[in-house]
Amino acid sequence: MKDHRSDDRTDILGVGVSAINLDDAVAIIEGWIGQETRNYVCVTGVHGIMESRSNETLRQVYNRAGMSTPDGMPLVWLSRLRGKPHVQRVYGPDLMRSLTKLSALRGYRQFYYGGAEGVADKLRQALVAGYPGLEVVGTLCPPFRQLTDDEDAAVVGAINAARPDIVWVGLGAPKQELWMASHLGRVEAPVMIGVGAAFDFLAGLKPQAPLWMQSSGLEWLFRLCSEPRRLWRRYAKIVPGFLFLVACDALRGARRSSPAQARRSASR
Repeated sequence: MKDHRSDDRTDILGVGVSAINLDDAVAIIEGWIGQETRNYVCVTGVHGIMESRSNETLRQVYNRAGMSTPDGMPLVWLSRLRGKPHVQRVYGPDLMRSLTKLSALRGYRQFYYGGAEGVADKLRQALVAGYPGLEVVGTLCPPFRQLTDDEDAAVVGAINAARPDIVWVGLGAPKQELWMASHLGRVEAPVMIGVGAAFDFLAGLKPQAPLWMQSSGLEWLFRLCSEPRRLWRRYAKIVPGFLFLVACDALRGARRSSPAQARRSASR
């Protein structure tokens, strides 16, 4: 049976962001595993929204996903402002922790695909140690270059041979989203979930922002301070750009609603 919570979305600059919380996301994914359907999940932040503005293919990937979770407080706040008060942040590391804990209890099989050389193995060691009973059936760290057709077929074959229930994809955005969409149907697991930096966070290789920074929408600032040379160009572009576009969108919405309000007032 289809879970209609995954269909409830908020349009944020052309991307349909799922109007859910963490418990919803876990329940939906567990339903997919039980039904043995095939889906992918995009953990969607401001970066992905902005990338999709200039990449129609990426926008379609987000909008065709089984879920595009609100991974970032700005998306949560906008969803609430647009009549979705129940929406909460569904952050990649939190989603991975919750599903890992559940998987250790239910016996769901995990596969980790992505990260730099050795990261997926470190992730497996950390999570198996933290969640006794967790079954990790495989790890693969592909090279950063484009894979050949034969290499890609070998990756798909290795994943399918391991028979995972969940394939965690840590290739970074937007590469992981494009990979999941292009491999939907070829990868036989019920669900693929793109979690990006969660591999490094949960493997203990990079620090996470304090909870107060996460909940106040300042995680980007923590990450920028942690990796300024790699991230400053990204955030210098996306933060002011996102704020400007959201403000323009809100202004257009106000202008559209004004004539309707005037007509209602005149009819009273």
